[in-house]
Order: sequence, then C-alpha cells, then structure tokens
Amino acid sequence: MNFFKHERAIVHPGAKIGEGTRIWANANILEGAVIGEHCNICDGCYAERGAVIGNHVTLKNGVAVFDGVTLAEDVFVGAGATFINDRNPRSHRVDAWVLEKTLVKKGATIGANATVMCGLTIGTYAVVGAGAVVTKNVPDHAIVIGNPARQAGYACRCGRKLSHALKCACGASYQMINNTIVDI
Repeated sequence: MNFFKHERAIVHPGAKIGEGTRIWANANILEGAVIGEHCNICDGCYAERGAVIGNHVTLKNGVAVFDGVTLAEDVFVGAGATFINDRNPRSHRVDAWVLEKTLVKKGATIGANATVMCGLTIGTYAVVGAGAVVTKNVPDHAIVIGNPARQAGYACRCGRKLSHALKCACGASYQMINNTIVDI
C-alpha cells in the first residue's frame, strides 16, 4: 500500500488510490472510485464509484464526491461542500435515472458548505464562496458567492481577489481577452 489509510477508514480493494494520498478516519472510498496522488481526504469523506479525484486534491471533513463528479488536480473542497448528480431525485423511480456530470477544473476552490448543482463546470482557478449555491457554469478565475451564486470578481492563481485592473497583491497580472482571463 503506497498511501496512508487511517485504521477507521474504509477503502474498498477495487478503489484506485494514488501514491502519497492520506485517507483519514471514517472516510469511505468505494470500489471504482479513483483518487490521485498526494491527496488529503479528511474525516468523514465519501467517494462513490465513478468519482474521479485528481492529484493534490484536498477534501475537508464531510465531503461526498458522487458518481459523475470529476475534480481536476490541485482542487480544494471545503468542509461540508455538496455535489449534486441528480437533477430530479426520487426515492422510487419509474423512469431511467439520468446522470449529469460535473467538472471542477484545475486549481479551483469550493468553499465550505457550498452546493454545486449537477451538469456544471467550475472553471480553472475559480473560487466558489462558502455557502454558495452554484446553478450555472463558473468561468475560469471567477469568484462566485451567494444563493444563487453570482460573480463577485476574479481570483488569481494564488487565490487572492484581483483588483479592477486585474492585478494581484502577489505580483501576478492578467488581462481579459474574448471574455476570458489570461496571464500576462
């Protein structure tokens, strides 16, 4: 075993876990879940069959990643954040279930207790504020807050909010080209 598993964690032998990943107490990783290298899966997390978690991802306490949800590398997910994979949930279904996939791109941050609706894309280095309810795609570097989530600025790769001139306190600068933020 090339990853750390707390004695109270459950990791199915059919799950794929990357080297250097740490899985803490009361986490439950099902068969068919894929977790990359050097991830930190905190207490009480759940990864369902079909969940894909990239390298260097942090899931804080109580995060569930369901079938159809892909978290790219370097994603941070705050405690209690929720990903939805069924737009029309019913306990007793007569019709076929429709899985709507969700993609969280490289370096994005999902704040604590945020809810991300299914069928969406959260852009590269985007920031979803704590408690936000995301019902639409989030562009690269966008900061969204509230319920429903609305854009409140742009974020640097370092996570800080950019000025109106698209400059960051860390020294990075960006420009808007065709409604897309790019490094300069």
